[in-house]
Amino acid sequence: MKVMVISAFFVLVLFSHAVAYDPLDPTGNITIKWDIMSWTPDGYVATVTMNNFQMYRHIMNPGWTLGWTWAKKEVIWSMVGAQTTEQGDCSKFKGNIPHCCKKNPIVVDMLPGVPYNQQYTNCCKGGVLASWGQDPAAAVSAFQLSIGLAGTSNKTVKLPKNFTLLGPGPGYTCGPAKVVPPTNFLSPDRRRKTQALMTWNVTCTYSQFLARKHPSCCVSFSSFYNETITPCPSCACGCENKNKCVKSDSKLLSVVGINTPRKDNSPLLQCTHHMCPVRVHWHVKLNYKDYWRVKVAITNFNYRMNYTMWTLVVQHPNLNNVTQVFSFDYKPLVPYESVNDTGMFYGTKFYNDLLMEAGPFGNVQSEVLLQKDKNTFTFRQGWAFPRKVYFNGEECMLPPPDTFPFLPNSAHAKLVGFSALACSAILLLLALW
Repeated sequence: MKVMVISAFFVLVLFSHAVAYDPLDPTGNITIKWDIMSWTPDGYVATVTMNNFQMYRHIMNPGWTLGWTWAKKEVIWSMVGAQTTEQGDCSKFKGNIPHCCKKNPIVVDMLPGVPYNQQYTNCCKGGVLASWGQDPAAAVSAFQLSIGLAGTSNKTVKLPKNFTLLGPGPGYTCGPAKVVPPTNFLSPDRRRKTQALMTWNVTCTYSQFLARKHPSCCVSFSSFYNETITPCPSCACGCENKNKCVKSDSKLLSVVGINTPRKDNSPLLQCTHHMCPVRVHWHVKLNYKDYWRVKVAITNFNYRMNYTMWTLVVQHPNLNNVTQVFSFDYKPLVPYESVNDTGMFYGTKFYNDLLMEAGPFGNVQSEVLLQKDKNTFTFRQGWAFPRKVYFNGEECMLPPPDTFPFLPNSAHAKLVGFSALACSAILLLLALW
């Protein structure tokens, strides 16, 4: 009995530390850098820079929301490039009124097109941040703020606490602020170097377990060598919206404004057996002597959501020999130098980088040509299908391995595949014990 309790404890400890760890992007995070640029009579002026170092997870509209708690009685006199959602109680100030007097301010990015005197470098994108792997130049957001009633030296400044980040929903957990070596800046002619007076960093990591209790996408399979189509698992994304879904031929879809997103981002899903907003379909299309071809299709079943800057990450052993991707952009992801089995697909700008809402245009697709590796290539035992699939950084639910489209007359292959799965489960249990 004691052994079972101890084992359960260690499993919980390991799980609690692993929820924010992504094996396909082990170093991915959002880093918030706070640089004090100058002192003022009662505080300082700081530049806050947010870098999205996640390879394939971006922040969509309506954008990020950043919050923290002041260590003392600080106020924000002014901001450029962002704004707080509330001013708070500033009644004790008789002359100049601060921008925000709240103990725990909530900051959002400015919208595009704000007046020039309210803009700052890398600001004003509505809080939208691209992923680092897709567009590093668009993966940065920044703003400047003037803080009062704070310290006026490195020894008297107190670091803010309890940082929170919504992107735009829950899922991010931020660590404490840590003082780091001051940031260096180069002049435009790159002949002079200056540095911040003080710098601290905050690191925020993402956990899909914290974001939602069900997956937000699923995967289906088919192949030229088997008439069977393996669908997404039933209720793969939960069936809470089953009573609110809409059939594809419903007259409700012709109502004006039905596609307008709600403030709470509640979906309006097309009625399906899987009830997922997004389905990824992997079809093994053709087999050549030295190559094989796959067709990948992504379908949106949410009538209220357009997916901008979408990303699709696939883990498959033959992605180390991708020859051509026809309608998507492609980039290999190598989180571990010794293994090259993961790649990121994303839309071509101004062509299919926008996955439209559910309907006739709510899908994007491409074909992928891969070269065979004679030492490892096989269509048996589901080898042609991916091991993991992520859409917009969220892991999708795959069908059970024993339902994959197998080669004809492959009863033995099915048995072997099931035995391998059973052996893996036994080995996992033995490892935990």
